[in-house]
Amino acid sequence: MRIRALVLAASGAVALSALAVPAAQAAPAAPAGPAVTFSQLKVNSGKNIVVGPTAQVTVSATYTVTKPANLDPDSFATLPVLYRGATLGMNSDDLLAGDEPGTCTTSSSTVLKCSAKIQFRPKSTDQDIDLLSSEAGTWKLGGLAVNADEGTTWQAGLGSTHLQRKATLTTDASPEPVKKGKTITVTGKLARANWDTNKNAGYSTQPVKLQFKKKGATTWSTVKTIKSSTTGALKTTVKATADGYFRYTFAGTTTTSPVNSAADYIDVR
Repeated sequence: MRIRALVLAASGAVALSALAVPAAQAAPAAPAGPAVTFSQLKVNSGKNIVVGPTAQVTVSATYTVTKPANLDPDSFATLPVLYRGATLGMNSDDLLAGDEPGTCTTSSSTVLKCSAKIQFRPKSTDQDIDLLSSEAGTWKLGGLAVNADEGTTWQAGLGSTHLQRKATLTTDASPEPVKKGKTITVTGKLARANWDTNKNAGYSTQPVKLQFKKKGATTWSTVKTIKSSTTGALKTTVKATADGYFRYTFAGTTTTSPVNSAADYIDVR
């Protein structure tokens, strides 16, 4: 996967550039990085990152940087990163970061409070910044600091997050109206974003709950749990008992967001 490296130019201006590093290519010896440590990193306020089939999603990250009192905060730049390998560094196979360095304010002579933006993009014409569907799942959190000599300091083990494919879910109960005691057929479809095709695709063999809420009630009750077909289709039957609403609900997985369908009203006569 692509690697986005933070580069601090000698003039003090900061920029991000995409840097692809083949796995078999040995990295040149790097200068010493800034003597800083990261803590209290939180990405997307601790919530899962959910990305649909086409639109870019930008989330915020906040973190604390601790430095020596004599280290000029303008002499280095920092960035939160997401990674999936056993180690974190320039040669990591899976590494994600934002396009701009973090913005930091001085809390004390040794502490900086920082924030940054991280962008997540489904497939586009720029292959260096695309998300692949296979990359959905658990990502670890870390930090990167770069000084004017392009020396880097990496810090792993700052937590984790889930990068998820956005799910969609539909419900259609029929016939409507229906006589009390007769059979109602409830169909629907569970799908999720495919970042490789920029479309939604059926999510197969997943447990989905059918729920009912009686007219005038405020809570849903689970009627049964079924599994989606190989194409994501849902279909089951229930007996008509009272006016009310049916919906399907999906709890989500590590790779896919939870979702509730819109409610479909049934008039029982």
